[in-house]
Amino acid sequence: MKIRYQDKIMEIENTITIQELLKEEIRNSEYPVIGAIFNHEYVNLGYPIKKEGEIKLIDISSKEGTKIYRRTIIYILGKALEKVCPNKKMIVNYQLPNSMFCEIEDIQITEELIQKLNEEMHEIARADLPIQQVIMTREQAEAFYQKDDTSKGRLQLDLLDNKEIFMYYCEDYYNYCYGTLANRTGIAKIFEIIKYEDGFLVRYPTSSKPGQLPKLIQTKKLSWALDEYDDIHKILNVNTVYKLNKAVKEENIKDIIMLDEALHEKKIANIADEIAKNRKVKMILIAGPSSSGKTTFAQRLGLQLRINRIKPVTISVDNYFVERKDTPRDEKGEYDFECIESIDLELFNNHLTRLLNGEEIEMPEFDFHVGTKRYNGKKLKLEPDHVLVIEGIHCLNDQLTSKIAKDQKYKIYISALTVLNMDRYNRISTTDTRLVRRIVRDYQFRGYDAKHTIATWHKVNNGEEKNIFPYQEEANSIFNTSLIYELGVLKGVVMPLLEKIKQEEPEYAEARRLIDMLKYFETIPPEYVPTNSLLKEFLGGGNFKY
Repeated sequence: MKIRYQDKIMEIENTITIQELLKEEIRNSEYPVIGAIFNHEYVNLGYPIKKEGEIKLIDISSKEGTKIYRRTIIYILGKALEKVCPNKKMIVNYQLPNSMFCEIEDIQITEELIQKLNEEMHEIARADLPIQQVIMTREQAEAFYQKDDTSKGRLQLDLLDNKEIFMYYCEDYYNYCYGTLANRTGIAKIFEIIKYEDGFLVRYPTSSKPGQLPKLIQTKKLSWALDEYDDIHKILNVNTVYKLNKAVKEENIKDIIMLDEALHEKKIANIADEIAKNRKVKMILIAGPSSSGKTTFAQRLGLQLRINRIKPVTISVDNYFVERKDTPRDEKGEYDFECIESIDLELFNNHLTRLLNGEEIEMPEFDFHVGTKRYNGKKLKLEPDHVLVIEGIHCLNDQLTSKIAKDQKYKIYISALTVLNMDRYNRISTTDTRLVRRIVRDYQFRGYDAKHTIATWHKVNNGEEKNIFPYQEEANSIFNTSLIYELGVLKGVVMPLLEKIKQEEPEYAEARRLIDMLKYFETIPPEYVPTNSLLKEFLGGGNFKY
């Protein structure tokens, strides 16, 4: 069999693992290698090669490497928990910056417990134990969970009728993990557990600095927003995919949808009421990562503001780009339209100041084909009952509106902060939810296929990490645009798009990963989605204009 790695072609006669075949390359890698892509599918280093193909190694400085690292730490945590707190149920709740928030049922989290968990986890990592994948029959897996159903993931057992169940084991510890794990515990050397509220954080390195733990960032507002949604959906008893599917099968899903949409409407109304109470606020600034539903949110907020006798007036930051010749360039020499220096900050702030002083301005319209601002006689003047609404990636950064007093600004951060878990051990990434939304929207309204969206997604993420996420705690309000039922609806549209990506294409690995996630969801008919829902921004057929 011929195996390609970078510019080398190797011939093998017998089955061999990737670890054995590329041991020198793995040993000499600048950063620790934690996994691989074989024929455009994610695998771990213990994967046995049984056919011809191409290998790409994944180290911990890559985004996918960080995901594998995080999953491996959570697996090690589960093993440590069995020793420190036997027979206690743990839930991996949600993700915060470079950390995962976890809780243990029916136990008080103390500093002593945190210390024991830290020590046991580091001992497991130092031992560099093998993590192997084993295939159980369904009967074996059911017997296993009947004997021990504490912090284990039950995803395959609860949601699929497979005759074979894939489990990971390390010494005498078995668990199901959604996604690829490292093949040894020793790869996960850098982490810490710290007490946080009534649970704890599992902290880990970033892909940009994989050799160290980042500075702890306090995200009280983000945590509160996630806690609020998480608590509500626990009350509704739909905090896992199994329970969501149960609602679909028992034909209760329409009630769940109405309650979820009512929660959105209530939160938007509360934000509008808060703005109305502060008579000094003359400017509403909205920012959030891609596919958060900013456009629909802004229009629904506008309706609630009008009920409060406030008329929203929208200004687009996109009309205030600097001239093309003055646009900054990135490290590759390409135009960087996402950096804040690409905005004509002096003109933008001049116009904002004049508007708030009651003056009339002539609005520019940016011609993207030529790269210049044009003035076509469009005038704007604010009346006493008007409020400016501005949406853009830099809206939480005070540098964008540096000449405007803070008490005149109301900042809103929005994102699809997913609180739905696969099971209590395996969570759904907020980034994955947004990626599914974007694939659907790009196909429906922009003429892009799933392959294009996946190929460019890393650039989108890089811009968000630099320009949006660092400022999220500056917001006066955080609005969670996620809907507990949305992946069941989006599945019907996105699955055929993902299945068009061929295995020989580089985007196949991500497509396959998303397919493997979505297959667990029961399909929800799109006609169940209300016409004013944020989800209509991606599906189409809604009340609002985009």
